Amino acid sequence: MIIIFIPNKTFSKWLKMKLPKELREKADLSATASKAKNCSVRDCKEIAIRSLSENKWKSYVEKAELKYIENKQHKIYLCKQHYKDANKYRKSQEKKYQKKGFLEDSVGSAKGKRWD
Repeated sequence: MIIIFIPNKTFSKWLKMKLPKELREKADLSATASKAKNCSVRDCKEIAIRSLSENKWKSYVEKAELKYIENKQHKIYLCKQHYKDANKYRKSQEKKYQKKGFLEDSVGSAKGKRWD
């Protein structure tokens, strides 16, 4: 093995630079890739495929009748099946309370009245 010492400062800076995201390995990009999380639902030992914010998803998970274990990070980890159940409930709620467009509301509420 031959070691070459190059006193050039720009070359040493180049060696210390990080590669762009596109060129790095996927394992290097994720901080917790080595630690597979388990599903947060009680009595479920599956590996989680989703990490969801507890603030946004707590109501959907609870109303989908899933009992989950809380953690310090305020995250809910769900396996494929439990994510499917919670997401199904979330989609039904969004459809139920979907906001209508401005023009659709104005046409429907002003029957008989014309603003010319």
